[in-house]
Amino acid sequence: MTQRVIRRGRVFPEIQWTEEQKTQEKARRQAFYERSWTIFERLKPTLLDKYYGWYIAIEPDSGDYFISQDKEIASNMAREKHPDVIHHIFGINETGVSGRI
Repeated sequence: MTQRVIRRGRVFPEIQWTEEQKTQEKARRQAFYERSWTIFERLKPTLLDKYYGWYIAIEPDSGDYFISQDKEIASNMAREKHPDVIHHIFGINETGVSGRI
């Protein structure tokens, strides 16, 4: 009878980024957020009355957006149309925050 070996720790090694790579990634994420935020700010006045408290998933490169009362459903709708593209979720409210503190 053989004994099963239990693995401990991480299966994959951690990614070691240089400071330059970290800075580039931070800038890339910030640019993505800003493109998404611009679309959200443009849509917000028309959405607040009808969809307050709902969620919007925005794909900034195409400008497509998906609205639902459930954050996961909005996200799934975005993934269905754009399967290999990252999208951003905002709460439809004054601040765009989609979670709780």
